[in-house]
Amino acid sequence: MVVWNRAASDPFRYRGAFVFPIRTILHPTDYTDLSRPAFDLARALARDSGAELVICHVSPPPIIAAGEGVFVDVPTGETEQMTVRLEQVKPNDPSVRVAHRLLRGDPASEIVKLADGTAADLIVLGTHGRGGLARLLMGSVAEAVMRKARCPVVTVKALRSADRATGAVAAAPSAGRWTD
Repeated sequence: MVVWNRAASDPFRYRGAFVFPIRTILHPTDYTDLSRPAFDLARALARDSGAELVICHVSPPPIIAAGEGVFVDVPTGETEQMTVRLEQVKPNDPSVRVAHRLLRGDPASEIVKLADGTAADLIVLGTHGRGGLARLLMGSVAEAVMRKARCPVVTVKALRSADRATGAVAAAPSAGRWTD
C-alpha cells in the first residue's frame, strides 16, 4: 500500500519505508578539495533521483572604505571571473540537470535563502571538520546551515591530508569536472 502525503516536501510511505521525493539538491562549494567529496555525493544523488543539482558559491561583497565612513562597492570584473569558475564545477554526466548560482553575503544565510528560494529538498555540503578553538574562532558555515535550513542537510567531511597519506579510506573516482 502506498500512502501519499499531499504536501510536496513531506515524506511518504512506500513498501513500509519512508521515502521523500528529491527534486532539487543544493550544493554550496568553496572550490577547495574539501568540497569535492560533497560534490561527488550531490552529483550521484541528483543522477540517481533525477533531481536538478543547484551548485552555488557565496562570497563576501567587496567593500572598500572611502573617505568619511562612506562605503563604496567598486566593480572590478571579479563577478565575471567568479561566474566562469563556478560554471566549471559540473558533473560529466549530461543526464544531470545543473544550475549555477553566484551569491554575495554571509555564506550560511545566503545558502539557506537559496534553499528556500529554489525549494531545495536537500542540501549537500562539505565541512572542514574543525573542532575546539579553531571552530570557536572561525565558526562553521555547515553548522549554521544545519541549524537554519528547513530541508534536510547532509554534511560530508573530507579526509585530512594525514588520513589520505596513510590510505585510511580509498577515494572513489570522480565523475565530474573540478577545477582549481
